[in-house]
Amino acid sequence: KLAGCTLFITGASRGIGKAIALKAAKDGANIVIAAKTAEPHPTLPGTIYTAAAEIEAAGGKALPCIVNVREEQQIINAVEKAVKTFGGIDILVNNASAISLTGTLETETKKVNLMMDVNVRGTYLTSKTCLPHLRKSKNPHILNLSPPMNLNPMWFKNHCAYTISKYGMSMCVLGMAEEFRGEVAVNALWPKTAIHTAAMDMLGGSGIEKQCRKTDILADAAYCILTKPKSFTGNFIIDEVLLREEGVKDFDVYAIAPGHPLMPDFFLDVETGMTDMKQERYDGAKADRESAPAKPPSAVAETFRVIQGAMSEEYVRTTQGVFQFELSG
Repeated sequence: KLAGCTLFITGASRGIGKAIALKAAKDGANIVIAAKTAEPHPTLPGTIYTAAAEIEAAGGKALPCIVNVREEQQIINAVEKAVKTFGGIDILVNNASAISLTGTLETETKKVNLMMDVNVRGTYLTSKTCLPHLRKSKNPHILNLSPPMNLNPMWFKNHCAYTISKYGMSMCVLGMAEEFRGEVAVNALWPKTAIHTAAMDMLGGSGIEKQCRKTDILADAAYCILTKPKSFTGNFIIDEVLLREEGVKDFDVYAIAPGHPLMPDFFLDVETGMTDMKQERYDGAKADRESAPAKPPSAVAETFRVIQGAMSEEYVRTTQGVFQFELSG
């Protein structure tokens, strides 16, 4: 379906961006790898050149471009090179992202600048630069890897700067989807569970991968979105919800450790369900605000948050189990 299409993917040298690139490459797509890792990183795997080799091996054509999305001229240069090489751009995937899960007083100014520059400004500028070319495509798409906007204060209180930056990407979807309705599809994609990437290893530490899914689930969901008509726009899509609608039943194939409880991802309230959203959850946010503890969640509270994500009414009903938890230490 994507044969001959040109995808411009930021942060495609590894992780989710590379997984989406490889999925499209199997169709024979052209992939512009817009990422900043040209030299091997001391701890992170992959460069734009190793990613290019994998894309070519998968059946696609690759154009590695050194792009730090904080630098507007690098974005412009890469877009011009892509158009010159492949004749245009059909799809933009804004995947590049920076993360620091720190409180307001603990977040250094340079980290705040990094998250705002990469996540919000980088997404905005890359979209702006690609849009004149996207408008010439037959079925153009912009896909941002960003969450549904959930105004529950619990998603702000522990990492306010990061949340603002990710919601900035989501606001680009809201605005641009309406601004370019009928011309360019603009959507957001977010995982229901934690995804195993180098960033997750860094944040979660040893053993975290057992609670994660593979990047393949996001690649498959992205493929579903990018092959839909451009009238499919303005949606905030959760990977598992979309794939279930597409008929996928076996999600164990996406698990790092099939059968192991999975960690829910940020910005999704477990009790409200995972929906494809055009959302305003003011009542839910108000209720959570009234019941939220004044202090940050303890290790015990966080443990039960993970357990809650792994449990469901259906799970309890089918096992007819009574669950008892004993925590100590």
